Amino acid sequence: MKTAVVHEWLVTYAGSERVCEQMLMLFPDADLFSLVDFLPEHLREFIQHKSVHTSFIQRLPFANPKFRQYLPLMPLAIEQFDVSEYDVILSSHHAVAKGVITRADQLHISYVHTPIRYAWDLQRDYLQGAGLQRGLKAVLTQLILHYLRLWDLASANRVDYFIANSHYVARRIWKTYRRSAQVIYPPVAVERFYPKPQRDEFYFTLSRFVPYKRIDLIVQAFTQMGLPLVVMGDGPDLRRVTALAGPNIQFLKPQSDAVVADYMQRCKAFVYAAVEDFGITLVEAQAAGAPVITYGKGGATETVIPEKTGLFFAEQTVESLIEAVWWFESKSVLFDTDLLRSHAEQFSVKRFQHEFAQFVDQKWTIFRRRDDLQY
Repeated sequence: MKTAVVHEWLVTYAGSERVCEQMLMLFPDADLFSLVDFLPEHLREFIQHKSVHTSFIQRLPFANPKFRQYLPLMPLAIEQFDVSEYDVILSSHHAVAKGVITRADQLHISYVHTPIRYAWDLQRDYLQGAGLQRGLKAVLTQLILHYLRLWDLASANRVDYFIANSHYVARRIWKTYRRSAQVIYPPVAVERFYPKPQRDEFYFTLSRFVPYKRIDLIVQAFTQMGLPLVVMGDGPDLRRVTALAGPNIQFLKPQSDAVVADYMQRCKAFVYAAVEDFGITLVEAQAAGAPVITYGKGGATETVIPEKTGLFFAEQTVESLIEAVWWFESKSVLFDTDLLRSHAEQFSVKRFQHEFAQFVDQKWTIFRRRDDLQY
């Protein structure tokens, strides 16, 4: 079968790119489509140094690095891709990738990291974070998001089968599109980590500095407690968050995989406050033997076992996080490093490869027989 892989944008190597990477590993002859390709040379290995079919957004003014400002044009751009010569289209979707246009005799499987957050359930959070609650610009933004919701809902009918990266996302797919989805957890490179018998006394968090990640909440909590915290990451919220920090908080820019692994393996616990669709870093921390203290909503409830591999705090507030950390400090719960590691291994790359390849093979076999077509 001739295969195409459609990914939203290629600018970095993060969670969704790891899924794209595995798609290309499983289907090495596949052609790759992306709205833009601004990957630096040192990151091109994960796409096997393939040439990328890009959209007209690639050539628009200031697209690098401001391609996200062309969001209103992305539905049109994704529909311009010509995938007519392929038997199977695999889309890696968190914004518009599933909207690629296919024919009835082509199989389209979409791996969904999330329905478009800023157009659906997190719209108010994004508008508030961007200061777009009043004024003409706010009205225009809401009109664009309204249009995007209509297009997103209509384009869901172009997908034959959905895969969700968690049960949490599968529920959101059903809520948004009224379509069922098979859950296949994303690949986590657990082999990069190994537990160390002795842990240091600092707590650790790793994230992009954007409002919904709630790094501010973590920094405020640890500033009040006076406990040592290392915060690694970068993003538009960095200046605001650093202004909240006390002398016990250390900030680090994004580091290499080896440095990240070292901090994961030495920290007393890994702290997280966002509602994640899955949460790869939570699994990485457990693979490194670090207990997780995280907000008990979203994908975290599927990757962390309460009081065995981590602790949940019930509300997304400073007070609730402080309560969980002091409970952890009291050693009321002891964590088994071997259990942390073995639990994390359930989310390995090999497991993803097996489940994803099996799913595509099964659906392709059914699709060729046309047994599942109803008219």
